[in-house]
Amino acid sequence: MTLWLVRCGSRGEGENYAFTNNVVGIGWPELGDLSAVHSLEAVKQRLGEQYPDAKQSRITNWAGQIDAFTRRIKEGDLVALPLKTAPAVAFGRVRGGYRFDVKAPEQIRHQRSVQWIREDIPRSEIDQDLLFSLGAYMTVCQIKRNNAEKRIEALLAGKPAVESAPHKVPSDEGDGSAPVDFDRLSRDQISKRIAARFNGHELAQLVGEILRAEGFVTSVSPAGPDGGVDILAGQGSMGFDGAMLAVQVKSGAQQADAPYVARASRCHVQLRRLAWPAGELGRVHQGSSRRGAPPFLPDPSVGLRRACRQDHGQTFTPGSMFSYS
Repeated sequence: MTLWLVRCGSRGEGENYAFTNNVVGIGWPELGDLSAVHSLEAVKQRLGEQYPDAKQSRITNWAGQIDAFTRRIKEGDLVALPLKTAPAVAFGRVRGGYRFDVKAPEQIRHQRSVQWIREDIPRSEIDQDLLFSLGAYMTVCQIKRNNAEKRIEALLAGKPAVESAPHKVPSDEGDGSAPVDFDRLSRDQISKRIAARFNGHELAQLVGEILRAEGFVTSVSPAGPDGGVDILAGQGSMGFDGAMLAVQVKSGAQQADAPYVARASRCHVQLRRLAWPAGELGRVHQGSSRRGAPPFLPDPSVGLRRACRQDHGQTFTPGSMFSYS
């Protein structure tokens, strides 16, 4: 069994198609069907015809990746698809040979059938050296350093972690030769640092401070039951302009599922529809008499409290909606 990195578009354009149709695929649609191309040199020739202005080094690089996808990947091999649309990696097992689908999105017309095992393993659950290999700036690449295949098999099976060989410095052999996406790896390190230092209400406070740094006027719900909304945020000097946000903060490695997203969305809709009725002024808010604060503000928690109680059976108690300095 061999582990392969395969990307479905530089921006993840083919990811949804891949999951919906149980395939993994790559671009270069101009090459057409490669079913009758049986050698690396033939792939290079086809590339040279379609990309006459490309440098020979680039043609050689592309040809190696395409040849790996069409001929070297075997049925039963594992494929890893680092997602661009989520901080996660999908893993599947190859179940068919090469085919070309002219009706598929151009980023995924060269295809292999795949049985997806997991589509949502958080990057935080994958060891850093494996993330380093999966961060290669390539469309197709074999991943083999540090006992990668057995370690991923154990991860997918929910077994104890397989001990890896001593971590090697990337060399010019195997997956170590590919340039690495250090921006993605830096984000992984930051995410792990935040997960280790902030949890529960502390994470909500951190997100609130980030929103303030981005120019939002915010209210972070106190610790305790919040009805599914941890932060209310608005733009403008009083929070009435531009985007309005209802934020639910979840700590831990799990991803927010559809019900959570749906509830937050409904609360946000209620915030927009009910919180600021035309011409209606709300009560004086706690803290609204601070220097520079207007004495009367619409009460955005009224409609939102009703909406969140309906969804959660709880009452949202935001305290001061806006803060002024």
